[in-house]
Amino acid sequence: MSWAALGERTDLRRWLVLLRLRARQGVRRVSGAVTPVVTAALAAAVAWALAYYVLGHQYPFFAPVSAWVCLGFSADRQVRRVGELAIGVSLGVALGELIAHFIGTGVVQIFLVVVIAGLTARFVDRGQLLTVQAGVQGIVIVALPVAVTGGPAGRWVDALVGGACALVVALATPRDARRRTRMLARSCLTELSVMLRTLAEGIGAGDAELVRDALVQGRGTQGILDQWESSVHNARQAARLSPAARRFLPELARLERASVVVDRAMRNARVAARRALSAVEEGGRDAEIAEAVHGLSRGAALLGAALSSGGPADAARAELARVGPLLAPERFQQEGWRMQGVVILLRPLAVDLLQGTGLPYPDAAGTLGGDTDDGDTGDGDTDDGDTGDGAAGDPARSADDPDGPGR
Repeated sequence: MSWAALGERTDLRRWLVLLRLRARQGVRRVSGAVTPVVTAALAAAVAWALAYYVLGHQYPFFAPVSAWVCLGFSADRQVRRVGELAIGVSLGVALGELIAHFIGTGVVQIFLVVVIAGLTARFVDRGQLLTVQAGVQGIVIVALPVAVTGGPAGRWVDALVGGACALVVALATPRDARRRTRMLARSCLTELSVMLRTLAEGIGAGDAELVRDALVQGRGTQGILDQWESSVHNARQAARLSPAARRFLPELARLERASVVVDRAMRNARVAARRALSAVEEGGRDAEIAEAVHGLSRGAALLGAALSSGGPADAARAELARVGPLLAPERFQQEGWRMQGVVILLRPLAVDLLQGTGLPYPDAAGTLGGDTDDGDTGDGDTDDGDTGDGAAGDPARSADDPDGPGR
C-alpha cells in the first residue's frame, strides 16, 4: 500500500470515529427532544383548530406558527421566555397589520416595520427574543398578501391564539431545573469514559490508530461541555428567582462545580492522549497503564450515573481511589520517559474526576499521593509542543479550535 493510500485510509478512519461520536450525541439530543417537540406540535395543532373551527378563520396561518415559535424544541420552557416570545410575535403581527393597512407593502414598508417593531419591542422589554420575533413577524405580515392569511384582523388574533396555547402548555408542563443539566452531565462523562476506554485499548495494544481515535473523540466533545456549563449556570440563576426551585440550588451548585472539573479532566485527557501517541508511535505499550486508564474510564461512567440521578458518587470515588496507586510514576521507570510522562499527565485527570465526586482538591490529590499538578492546562490546552497527531487533515480540528478546546 502506498503512503498516499495509507493517508487516505487514516483520514477516513478519523472521519468514521467522528461520525460515530456525532451519532451518539444526536441520539441523545433526539431522546431529550421527543417530549418537547410532541407537546409543541400538539399546541400548534390545537391553536390551528381553535382559530379555524371556533373563530372561523379560513387560513389561520399564524396560530400554529406562533405556538411553535414560542415553545420550540427545548425542554427548558421558562414561562417568562414563552410569554416574551408570545408578546414579540403578537406585537410584530399587530405593527405589520397597521403598516400594511395604512401605507401598503413595499421596500419602504419593510424598512419601517423592522425599525418600529424593533424599537417598540426594546421599549416593552429587555428580552432579545421579543425584539427578534417582533421584527420577523412584522416582515412576514407586510410581505404576505392579506388574502393568503385570511384578513388583517384575523392574523393578529391568530397570533394571540397561538401564543395563548403556548403559555398554557408552558404552565401545564412540569419543570425541573435539574433535568437538562443532569442529562448533559451524563452525556459529557459518557463521552469522556468512551474516550478513555479507547485510549486504554490503544496503550495496551500499542496501537497508534486507536490513540488517534481517542484524540478525535476527545476533541469532538467541547461543544457539549460548553452546553453543560452554560445550562447549569442558567438553571442556577432561574432557581434563585423561583421559590419552587430554590430547593434545587445545592444540587445545581454541585453540578456546576462538576462541570468545571470535568471540562478540565477532558482537557487533561487530550493532553495525555497526545503524549501517549508519541510513546506508542515509538513502540511503547503497557498493560498496567492501560488498566489504570480503564479504571479512570469506569470512574467517569460511574460519576456520570451519580450526577444524572442526583445520588452519591461513592462508587465512582471508590473506583478512582483504587486507580490512584496505579498512577505512581516511579512504578514505570523501566518503561522509558515517554510512558512515564503519560502516567504523570494522567494523575491530574484522576484528581479532576475525584473532585467531581465532591472531594476538595487536597483530599483528591492526597488520594494519589506524591506531587500532583492541579491539571489546569490553560486556555490553549497545550503540552510541551508534542501534539503527536499532526494538525493537517484532522477532521475534529477547526480553525478557531486549533488544539481542542481553545477557549
